[in-house]
Amino acid sequence: MSMFKNPFNDKVRLGGCSCGKHHSQADHDAAQERLDDEAALNRAVESAVVRALFPVDADRRNFIRAVGAGTALAAIGTLFPLDAVKAIAAEKGPLEKKDLKIGFVPITCSTPLIMAHPMGFYSREGLNAQVIKTAGWALVRDKVLNKEYDASHMLSPMPIASSLGLGSRPDPTYVATIQNINGQAITLHVKHKDKRHDPSLWKGMKFAVPFDYSMHNLLLRYYLAEHGVDPDKDVQISVVPPPEMVANLRAGNLDGYLGPEPFNQRAVYEGVGFIHVLSKDLWEGHPCCAFGVTGKFVQENPNTFAALFRAIASATAYAHKPENRKEIVKAIAPAAYLNQPEIVLEQVMTGRYADGLGNIVNAPERADFDPFPWNSMAVWILTQMKRWGYIKGDVNYKQVAEQIFLATDARKRLTEMGLPAPKTNYTKHTVMGKVFDPDKPDAYLKSFKIRRT
Repeated sequence: MSMFKNPFNDKVRLGGCSCGKHHSQADHDAAQERLDDEAALNRAVESAVVRALFPVDADRRNFIRAVGAGTALAAIGTLFPLDAVKAIAAEKGPLEKKDLKIGFVPITCSTPLIMAHPMGFYSREGLNAQVIKTAGWALVRDKVLNKEYDASHMLSPMPIASSLGLGSRPDPTYVATIQNINGQAITLHVKHKDKRHDPSLWKGMKFAVPFDYSMHNLLLRYYLAEHGVDPDKDVQISVVPPPEMVANLRAGNLDGYLGPEPFNQRAVYEGVGFIHVLSKDLWEGHPCCAFGVTGKFVQENPNTFAALFRAIASATAYAHKPENRKEIVKAIAPAAYLNQPEIVLEQVMTGRYADGLGNIVNAPERADFDPFPWNSMAVWILTQMKRWGYIKGDVNYKQVAEQIFLATDARKRLTEMGLPAPKTNYTKHTVMGKVFDPDKPDAYLKSFKIRRT
């Protein structure tokens, strides 16, 4: 994996080792040890293949003596997928760390990471994973940065913010997979039913999002601005942990929120709110949460990371299938996980739900799960972070996107698992009817009338 680069110039962060490519001599030595291990593994694979093809010692020696060791391997490689075998052997190598602590915030976006525990996806990969319920996103970020968690459920923009040092010290953090797509909504207090047809009437209202560096915040700001409401001047947006959103709505501290599930549906269940619009109706297939890890964890535990990726990607693929949703609801509803009534989770996960306005709605894609971390999604996130002043100065959008959203790595791993993956890392996205071209991020940014930069 490449070392993280400063997105504001093209200089690589160099460290103090003999080759100038690592943060310290200890990191250099560890990298060299991994190279030595890889070389040893390759030799072992090559030897095993040759022995399998020539089980008689004399025949094997005669073949190698006649053509030479290098030529022998090259000839075998034309008939036998040596590189693929080496990759599989490396991926299935001994786990550097089996006991893992994985953080999550209790929302349905974390479903693959949570369900992988009770449904055996972690144990199947030889991992003893402890999934730890965490109160909010700032705490998740700090526990990952402080190495208290090995990996975590994260909001998709969080690894970008952590890598750039926004709101915390900079620490290269990666999106290994997207956990879920869609799965959010704008919920309003029932007293605002008369304002639901005209968001321009929302000026002066108080809204909540779960974190500054969240798709919830970026989509709420986008939605408000598209209706002529300046999110920094015309309304108040505060950060409220998801489990506290319904209580604050009931108490009158909030007029609404763009929040994660199940707290939009829970507001309807409690009779205090109604679902104004699903986030999928703003951007069909938008990213929400991600499986995030630090660069240091990946570098120090490549085999463990590979096993963790397989477990979570397999769980994500399982959660994608509608026929599995009711089984999953029963697995994630208990107090140790989401601590929610099954009827609330079923409405979210199946897409057949009461909207709080007297309607029963069928929206099968209300919440979905797709692991591929599109680089183009990261570029969109960066344009919006820059739009609202979270990022200052010029940004090399694609460089940052490709360093943090590990699309190429994910494609390789998904393909090896037999799971589908797009053939490209970039695609165009449509947000509220407006097409975003990842090749033209600056033009897209400048096209908005309401923006900070």
